[in-house]
Order: sequence, then C-alpha cells, then structure tokens
Amino acid sequence: MQGRVVLITGGTGALGSAVAQGALEAGATAVVTYRDARDIDALKGRVPAAARDRLHGAQADVTDGVSVGRLVTEVTARHGRLDVLVNAVGGFAGGDLLGTDERGWDGMLSLNLRSVYLCCRAALPAMLGAGRGRIINVASRSVVPPTGGFIAYTVAKSGVIALTQALAQEVRGRGITVNAVLPSTMDTEANRRAMPGSDRKGWVTPESVARAILFLASDDAADVTGTLLAV
Repeated sequence: MQGRVVLITGGTGALGSAVAQGALEAGATAVVTYRDARDIDALKGRVPAAARDRLHGAQADVTDGVSVGRLVTEVTARHGRLDVLVNAVGGFAGGDLLGTDERGWDGMLSLNLRSVYLCCRAALPAMLGAGRGRIINVASRSVVPPTGGFIAYTVAKSGVIALTQALAQEVRGRGITVNAVLPSTMDTEANRRAMPGSDRKGWVTPESVARAILFLASDDAADVTGTLLAV
C-alpha cells in the first residue's frame, strides 16, 4: 500500500487503531477521524516514530453531512488523492422493539448506517475521478441472520450490508471495489467491561479484523467486490 491514502472513520477506536497501524506498516498514509484530541495523541504514541509523519488526525462528526464533506475535501486537498475508505465507526445498544425508544433507534441508525452513507457518498467522486478505489464497511456477524434483543443495531448493520452490496453493483467495472467485513464479538477493553462474565473463547482480536480489512484494501483483492467477509 506504499503511497496510498487511507481514510479511517472511528480511527482512534480499538478496530480503527489496528487498521491505521496496519496501513502505516504497509507504507500508506493514514487519516483517522477523532472527536477528542487526546485520542489521536494516544494513537500517535503507539505508532513507530518513523511512521508518525504519515499519520494524520481529522476532527469530524461523521453523522453530519457538512462535516463529512469538509473532511473529504481536506483529505484530497492535502494529499491529492483518496485511495481507501474504511468505515469503522460504530456503536452498540441492546433492546427489543418495545424497549427501544425513538432516540435510541435514531442514534443506532445514525452512528452505524448514516455515517457509512455520508462517507461513501463524499469519498466516491474522488475515487471515480481516479478510476480506482477501495471501500470497506464494517457490519456485524451477529446480524446474519437477524436475531432479537438489539433490534436497532441489527437494522442499522443490516442496512450497511445492503448498502455495501448495492454500491458494489453501482460502481462495478469502474475500478472501485466495495466490500464489508462482519466481525464477531471483538476482544476489546470496552467489550470486556460490558460483558465481564462472557466466554471469550470465540472472540476475535481487532488486529485479526484489521488484517481482513487491509486485505480487501490491497491490490490482491482487486477482483473482490460486494463480498461479506465474516471474521
């Protein structure tokens, strides 16, 4: 990925950080979104000194169209290109239909689905202009097939899957691939705190999911599009 520019939403989270570090190791420039400057400072502290000049933070609200438009404009103006978009931002909330109010419903769809829609729509013109690009969206293995108990999250992540497959068809043959990674429960500090008594035997590491994302971003996956890669 030498010389490529990779934009990672949610880039200071557990998965986003792993993707950013992997992209940097592969020779790419990584632009990660953040809301708190302390998070980007912490990420820079975990990156080898030789790669820090290729790591850039961008403060953005990826659920807001104006903010996302400004983000992509800044990336392309600074770097002259945008090769890879990784939509890693997201969040989880439980609750069945009767236990999910409108605020909770809207919040899950905004964070998990609207953000993907906005970022794909903003990034696509630069990729179409270049005649190449990679878009990788993060959905969830737990929504295939849909199960009960976290209905807003399920609908949002199912929407990410549908958007991925539809967009892959829209840009087929134009040098752009669109794929989704479907992680099972990831072994993160946040998940360990939220589920302290859970059996973690089947959990996957953020680094494992990041490797799948980076494969889909690579030239080796040039003919892979519309795929749902479960990890």
